[in-house]
Amino acid sequence: MEPIDEAELAIEGALRPSSLDEFVGQAKVRGQLQLLLEAAAIQGRSADHILLAGPPGLGKTTLAMIVAHESGRPLRMSSGPAIQHAGDLAALLSSLTPGEVLFIDEIHRMARSAEEMLYLAMEDFRIDIMVGKGAGATSIPLELAPFTLVGATTRSGLLPNPLRDRFGFTGHLEFYDEGELEQVIARSALVLGVDLPSDSLAEIARRSRGTPRIANRLLRRVRDYALVHGGGAASLSGVRAALELYDVDPIGLDRLDRAVLEALVRRFRGGPVGLSTLAVAVGEEAETVESVVEPYLVRIGFLGRTPRGRVAMPEAFAHLGLAHHAEAGLFDNL
Repeated sequence: MEPIDEAELAIEGALRPSSLDEFVGQAKVRGQLQLLLEAAAIQGRSADHILLAGPPGLGKTTLAMIVAHESGRPLRMSSGPAIQHAGDLAALLSSLTPGEVLFIDEIHRMARSAEEMLYLAMEDFRIDIMVGKGAGATSIPLELAPFTLVGATTRSGLLPNPLRDRFGFTGHLEFYDEGELEQVIARSALVLGVDLPSDSLAEIARRSRGTPRIANRLLRRVRDYALVHGGGAASLSGVRAALELYDVDPIGLDRLDRAVLEALVRRFRGGPVGLSTLAVAVGEEAETVESVVEPYLVRIGFLGRTPRGRVAMPEAFAHLGLAHHAEAGLFDNL
């Protein structure tokens, strides 16, 4: 087995901006975070707890790293699924150093007992440890070092109100427009050493679904294709060939997106059809279809949700070359 190229790992890590000035997009959230961090620095205290909400791939983890970097504080990273007992959270919190930034990804997936322990920790920097069982059980308070919690969630509606209310600031991240994605890709191309003309850059941005993570992933695949077939230069034709090879169509739909649309339009004649039935038809879990596929299809107007189930919009028929079906009145009963 070939050893891991440490230089390549360093390059991949460099794709993440390290400061708010380098971070592209999310201008409103960046401005709010900048004010919050500067005010905390002036007062010589830890920043208020921060909740970052939004779809996957928009920069929540990167912003958490930036909060720690710009505060000059160490960063501890964990995730909601890893905290399944109150004891898991107690061990994590009790090991924090003063001022440390604790990042919990997918915070809505923490165990309920851990959430309840977090209420007191966030407000009073204290937790209560239960010792013993039954009538002889006693509660021992444990003081914690002041810390800043940065929580990230893709489904803020699943957070209980008492937990959500304890965050001093909530930032809602939005999808990027093509101009912002072009800036992200241009920076990443410079880091990766990819020769990317402006038309190639725009083509990748157009297929990135408004998401920097996807843009960087597509750029890496274009880089690979250019190294093998183009001598390192990523021409527009090379970009299109690379993305076609990886099943990414001109508007960013991938194999699973098209499978869902094909099933909805051809097999179920535009719907309505239930989520579980649609998931079985494409051989995927219902949660995957709901959380990975549907948000983008709804956002671009290809799919709609109704009380009776999912329906294909006329734009979906047109994209599949079946515009005449939409004109045939299949939507009259919706």
